[in-house]
Amino acid sequence: MNTTRLGALAHEDQSLHALAERLLALAEAGLPAMYLPDDETFVFTRAGVISPEGTPVLEQRGTSTRYAAITALGARFLPEDRQRALFGGRTAQEFTGLLVERLPGLVNLGDAALIAWAAAETGHPELADALDRVAALDVPGRPQYTVEAAWVLSALTAARAVVDVEERLAAARVRLLAARVGDSPLFPHATEPGLVPGYRSHVACFADQTYPLQALARLHASGDDPQALAAADACAARICELQGDGGQWWWHYDAREGGVVEGYPVYSVHQHAMAPTALFDLAEAGGTDFGAAIRRGLRWMTDVPELADPTGNPRESMIREDFGVTWRKVYRGDPKKAVRAARGLTTRVVPHARLAPLDRIFRPGAVDRECRPYEFGWMLFAWLGGPQR
Repeated sequence: MNTTRLGALAHEDQSLHALAERLLALAEAGLPAMYLPDDETFVFTRAGVISPEGTPVLEQRGTSTRYAAITALGARFLPEDRQRALFGGRTAQEFTGLLVERLPGLVNLGDAALIAWAAAETGHPELADALDRVAALDVPGRPQYTVEAAWVLSALTAARAVVDVEERLAAARVRLLAARVGDSPLFPHATEPGLVPGYRSHVACFADQTYPLQALARLHASGDDPQALAAADACAARICELQGDGGQWWWHYDAREGGVVEGYPVYSVHQHAMAPTALFDLAEAGGTDFGAAIRRGLRWMTDVPELADPTGNPRESMIREDFGVTWRKVYRGDPKKAVRAARGLTTRVVPHARLAPLDRIFRPGAVDRECRPYEFGWMLFAWLGGPQR
């Protein structure tokens, strides 16, 4: 197991190191309850509800191939016996094999790309077949969601040492770099027009930033690409500059000029996993070290200003070992995401418009009491991973 990242955290801040160890233990404890042995996959979510007897319980809802693949990507860093505890007796590679077998029936590019990425990282012998399915779904000239385009690039980058993917890799690289709007360092929600309504085409989410910057950093690490590294570094620098005073990674950005459209909700997975994953990969590829921003974001998991009472004490914890979860997010509780819609429409015409009264009317103090497998999968990936080879 690679402990470079945890070791560095211990050197910088012992309390945060203890928090990361606590979260990793929670991930291993919580994932088995998210696995469905009869279906040999993972649930979509575990949601907190009140039982007929009036007690809080967790309810399993749906299934997710995407989350299953992300779990395999993170769990591969665990010792083999601990991998088997998560996948019904299988290793991460063996479980990835099940996902590869199901690829012919999948029609979602992002799902297929994640499975191919997992196949590359676990050394699965069916990697070439997985990449062929990605190619079949990734129709040239068709606009794609930026997150899924980034996963395609990450999958091809991970595979390039064992499969000839250079032509496809070059196309995926160009597509992601060309998606940016003008001189903005941020990435839009889709690679080209056509997928997002015009009135909100300028709005991009946090995932639209972290997955591309991660993919481009990993691309540079796999084979010298200064342009890719520079794009990743610029994106990272901007989201770190915009990070909240409490370490919050904000949710929606204006991809045209690099500002925040709407900060809330704040997602736990962004704080403890997705931001660390991307920023660690960037630093280890030779980019800027944003370790201080990673630590600020991680600290939010226990020091949540949105949930503090008038005396400064927390009204509720985002970390629940008793349930085996971290609660998903803190949000405004506004009806039908009204604040996001209002700011999205307004900033389309007036960039940087804040509509300040909305912050006073809809204060962020509600907790979304659910937890999804990918939150734990990326947590394992973020803190147990290490320098790219």
